[in-house]
Amino acid sequence: MLFDSHAHLDASKFDKDREFVINRAIANNVEYIMNPGADFESSVKAIELAEEYDFIYAAVGVHPHDADTLDESMLSLLKSMAKKEKVKAIGEIGLDYYYDNSPRDIQKHWFRRQLQMAKELEMPVIIHDRDANQDVFDILNEEKSFETGVLLHCYSGSTELAKEYVKRGAYISIAGPVTFKNARKLVEVVETIDLDHLMIETDSPYLTPEPFRGKRNESSYVEHVARKIADIKGISYDEVCEATKRNAKKFFDID
Repeated sequence: MLFDSHAHLDASKFDKDREFVINRAIANNVEYIMNPGADFESSVKAIELAEEYDFIYAAVGVHPHDADTLDESMLSLLKSMAKKEKVKAIGEIGLDYYYDNSPRDIQKHWFRRQLQMAKELEMPVIIHDRDANQDVFDILNEEKSFETGVLLHCYSGSTELAKEYVKRGAYISIAGPVTFKNARKLVEVVETIDLDHLMIETDSPYLTPEPFRGKRNESSYVEHVARKIADIKGISYDEVCEATKRNAKKFFDID
């Protein structure tokens, strides 16, 4: 019934009870989970998890925080990994100007190279964008990434920008912050963007939704994101679950 379109089940915070977390997700009607990589090591782990569990899928890529660890040989390895059966996207990749853990010129270079790799493989991309809205949008346009599919993970931009993305066929993924009391901007995005262009996610173990805020996040909590969207749009919870699952299955090419 539910598709958590972004969860880091490979994270060390799950090392002590990963199997229990996965079983709780199943018990709470989570039918599919997408586990993106954030660096080379986590991309490898994402594939291992996907190969162990039928309902978990993987993406491979290097997050902007670690852009300065990338080189062409690693990119070649990622490209080979991306051809595995359970790998459905390149990500999460993008730009992060909030932390600037890697120099911005390095972030941009390897963002472009990973987008180019995705185009060569005809695979969609999962995008991380923090305080880099215009550069992310411009680079996606320049690299013609909308032709193979773009998902804005944990969207935090403006409604106007969301509309521009949707015009180009992109999807907007909504995470736990939509349940926060100060989420006025994100609520407006959900109000405005048609359900056919929305997905839901946890980004676990981060960004835990209410009523569990402050605790470790996990895929079973994606229900609370779906319920908040249903409340904002004045539609049924089941309708949100089915639409966002349908969107994610289409985007990730899952039968």
